[in-house]
Amino acid sequence: MPYLLIQTNRPVSDRAGLLRRASEIVAKALGKPERYVMVAVEADVPMLFGGSDAPCVYMELKSIGLPEARTAELSATLCGFAQQELGIDGDRTYVEFADAARHMWGFNGKTFA
Repeated sequence: MPYLLIQTNRPVSDRAGLLRRASEIVAKALGKPERYVMVAVEADVPMLFGGSDAPCVYMELKSIGLPEARTAELSATLCGFAQQELGIDGDRTYVEFADAARHMWGFNGKTFA
């Protein structure tokens, strides 16, 4: 149900650890069972931010019932995660949020509708 995509132009040596920590943070931040959280990381992606190839990260968080009123809080959490885990400052981070309709999210041959 929640899905976090992390794309960065930095190398990531401990992908498994990064994925585990990201999964835990997303589950806790959204109050969702971690068994439904999916996380993907794409490292060493050719990226420019503001015309510079200095370290940057793009994150996309999608979830059913993503609380619009909490996106600023979620942005702070995810930017803090990027700073701590990847050493990338918040001013080199974009986070896109998407609230998915229950009938538009499939799982186990069904939808969540």
